[in-house]
Amino acid sequence: MSSCLLVVSMPGMMDTVLNIGLNDTSVKGLAKATGNERFAWDSYRRLLDMFGEVVLGIPHEDFEQRFDKVKADASAGDDLDLGVPELKTLCNEYKAVYEIEGKHFPMDPYEQLRACVKAVFGSWMTPRAVKYREINNIRNLLGTATNIQTMVFGNMGDDSGTGVAFSRNPSTGENIMYGEYLINAQGEDVVAGIRTPLPILRMEEELPEAYAKFLENVDKLEHYFKDMQDVEFTVEKGKLWMLQCRNGKRTGVAAIRIATELVVEGICTTSEALLRVEPTHVEQLLHPTFSPEALKSEMYTKGVVAKGLPGSPGAAVGKLVFSPKQAEEMKNEGESVILAREVTSPEDVGGMWAASGILTARGGMTSHAAVVARGWGKPCVCGCSDIIVSEVNETVTIKKTSEVFAAGDIISINGATGEVIKNPIEVKTPSLTSDLGLILEWADKEEGAMKVLANADSGPDATQAADNGAKGIGLARTEHMFFSPERLPVVRRWIFHTECLDDLDSIKHFQRSDFKELFAAMNGKPVTVRLLDPPLHEFLPRPEQVHEKVAQELGFGKDVKRMLARINSMHEENPMLGLRGCRLGIVKPEFTKMQVEAILSAAADFMEEAPGTADPRPRIMIPLVGSIAEYKNQALIIKREAERIRKERGIAIPFEMGTMIEVPRAALVSDQIAALMDDKDGMPLCTFFSYGTNDLTQMTMGISRDDSNGFIPRYLDMGIFEDDPFQTIDEEGVGYLVKHSAMLGRSANLVMSLSVCGEHGGDPKSIEFFDKLDLDYVSCSPFRVPVARLAAGQARVKRRMANAKEEEKDRAIAANQVEQKRQVNFLQGNPVVVQ
Repeated sequence: MSSCLLVVSMPGMMDTVLNIGLNDTSVKGLAKATGNERFAWDSYRRLLDMFGEVVLGIPHEDFEQRFDKVKADASAGDDLDLGVPELKTLCNEYKAVYEIEGKHFPMDPYEQLRACVKAVFGSWMTPRAVKYREINNIRNLLGTATNIQTMVFGNMGDDSGTGVAFSRNPSTGENIMYGEYLINAQGEDVVAGIRTPLPILRMEEELPEAYAKFLENVDKLEHYFKDMQDVEFTVEKGKLWMLQCRNGKRTGVAAIRIATELVVEGICTTSEALLRVEPTHVEQLLHPTFSPEALKSEMYTKGVVAKGLPGSPGAAVGKLVFSPKQAEEMKNEGESVILAREVTSPEDVGGMWAASGILTARGGMTSHAAVVARGWGKPCVCGCSDIIVSEVNETVTIKKTSEVFAAGDIISINGATGEVIKNPIEVKTPSLTSDLGLILEWADKEEGAMKVLANADSGPDATQAADNGAKGIGLARTEHMFFSPERLPVVRRWIFHTECLDDLDSIKHFQRSDFKELFAAMNGKPVTVRLLDPPLHEFLPRPEQVHEKVAQELGFGKDVKRMLARINSMHEENPMLGLRGCRLGIVKPEFTKMQVEAILSAAADFMEEAPGTADPRPRIMIPLVGSIAEYKNQALIIKREAERIRKERGIAIPFEMGTMIEVPRAALVSDQIAALMDDKDGMPLCTFFSYGTNDLTQMTMGISRDDSNGFIPRYLDMGIFEDDPFQTIDEEGVGYLVKHSAMLGRSANLVMSLSVCGEHGGDPKSIEFFDKLDLDYVSCSPFRVPVARLAAGQARVKRRMANAKEEEKDRAIAANQVEQKRQVNFLQGNPVVVQ
């Protein structure tokens, strides 16, 4: 037998060949040695079939046609009804297939073995194996090994058989043996569907002794590996042989149940149980999905018309709409809609919120569409270069087939795979279980585990985050509060006419109301508010949206030309590096003062309204700092404004100040920023760093995240990138800057709070890296909080286990050194000292 051996389990993806060594001569010897001629010829016809398909690439259907003909000629209803003459005929028929295909079946067993080994190695690059690794994010493995082992035979008669089983139900997690077996068969029969397998529980009736031993072995394996087992076995002449075992694949629901029950049963500890749950298992419980049955249906598989990037997990079905206004109107009428855009902008948030799912032709995994969708738990397929979206004609055109979908057509999207399906597919809404809450509690209680906060910009977002276990808000983006229809014109008027203090005052009042909602939702927990970060032109209407009514509304009378000229004058060639963040606050200090007053007045309002119970904990974060002077300028404005408000309100309003490290230069001078003091009272001006890894990645790697889809998928395929750097932190580059900055910051201030608030804060692999840096917390979208909590707990468990392993290794080295010294002393005749 020749099969694969992998570092990572890939069930069913690699090739196996059974019965190697049989030929026209040895088949007779096997028949004589076993006294079972039928068994020998059955094994030979199986080798001819598998060798032809796996090694030589002959279509399996060619052999199946011959098999069916022989069965029909013999009036056999089942393959077990074929006798020795028919099996000999079948072997000759199979050899005829080789001749027709111009192929040769080697009679030399060693030649067979060499060819099979080569074929198993080659199966590493079969389309199914490549796709499996892509789906499961398995990268940078060198390939497979080949395992050669002696055969045991399940096709020797009615006292023999073969099967596959799980120690627990992989779909539900129920603690009951789950699997199938066949009498008088070999392994491929169970999965090939030639014969209908029997439930594993029936084996107790037909092979009672083997079944009892099987249960005993499976129980031992589960206790040894401390996990649900997927096992393959063969019974040869009544004797049980365990072929292989591995930790079984399972659904999210099953994973949670199995982990908790393993602890209850005393098989593993809570720390070990955490490692039995994958982040994807938790994601399955948080988003609507297509059922496994639906994913296998022809409606789905033959209905996939395009594929983009999996921007936000989940499944959605709805009518196509092409404008945010349409989406909101149809949502109000009770319709489910898919919002299709070339690319989304902050102006689209109303429609994005109303839509069941979002589809864009451009933009990467951290584009506006993907980030907002993940924050709201909405399915999103972004950067779908297979389609052309015409917002003017309200059509989606499939490039490859020229098929056109118009407004009102129903489509489905799979945010987990990036697939667009032209048919309506039934959506399944998962339900959260109490077991998940228990698992996440265990994760939170792991000693030293990073806390998980949320990126939230409104009261409902904050409430959702708190419900999901967030320990506060790590990033409130004030600009997200500006886009409601009644607020946007006010913001635009102030941008066009900054001398108009009435509009600035209006912005202050609605921000004050929003901040109070956040403090109330997170009472007693920190709320980190980032001052305005994006460039101002992002809030302005596009030129094609400008007409007389808009010009009047925004203070230009009916002078559309003057308004367009003003918009054009604010254009920036590279707004990412333009007038934004702290630069905006320095150029327009009145805006920084307004935001600080809104934040601290909201805190004071909350404290006055609920004396004794209100506990607001605002943290004011200065964005896009690149120099010490920039930070100090804004920090002093904030502090002086805070002193004024405290004095006016007569309340000791608590607050902290810090910065978002997203410019590489700031990371390099972090010790100087952390050491800044107020000359007036000698108190520190900076108490926290939060790493904005989205922009830090863009600036460090010189890659625009919105334009990266044109080459990053290719980079991943070629192995140039191991991971998409906008999904998983680039440890060697961006990660080094975070590590260096953290070290510098704490060298200047031992109690400096360090955290991450970029998209990487919800990525399990990145969280493991941040744990090694001893950061205090990560912050992510409310819907990713449960995943991040699990990952934070798992990171701490893995780190503790790795440390324990290193300590054990050091003890072994030390013990070996003592033994070597003892032997040297003994040989030299010196006294042996036992320590």
